[in-house]
Amino acid sequence: MIASLTPVRIGRLVAFVVGIMLVGSLIGIVSSPKVPYANFAKPFFAPPAWLFGPVWSVLYVMIGVVGWRLYENVADSANMKLWWTQLALNFGWAPVFFMAGSRTMALVVILALLAIIVALIVRLWHSDRASSLLLVPYCLWVSFATALNAEIVRLN
Repeated sequence: MIASLTPVRIGRLVAFVVGIMLVGSLIGIVSSPKVPYANFAKPFFAPPAWLFGPVWSVLYVMIGVVGWRLYENVADSANMKLWWTQLALNFGWAPVFFMAGSRTMALVVILALLAIIVALIVRLWHSDRASSLLLVPYCLWVSFATALNAEIVRLN
């Protein structure tokens, strides 16, 4: 795929990555919490709040690259639909957790997100190993975030 990069394809890659980063950032900005994150009882493994932004920035780049690769391969594929589904769940989590203040419902959302990410990794393993591997850090982070969400539900 890299050998056949054209200006149009590079433009689509940039659009995928920048678009996802902009929407992700916008959701982070507008998802004002009913209860600030700092006020929650958190488990011992909770990272500092400042870490979330840099981690998600890197992950959004990787997610964007995978979306672009899927789009370039077959824009209307089942894998592309799974990719859009995980993105919708990803972008939906913060408003549910923070704006709606429903940490339990957010746990349902993140569990669905995790299942879709795992399914996408498995489905891509043989057809697009690079995309599958790009999703592994995302899967690990969402697994961690799921455990964190579950513990916040339990502790609060």
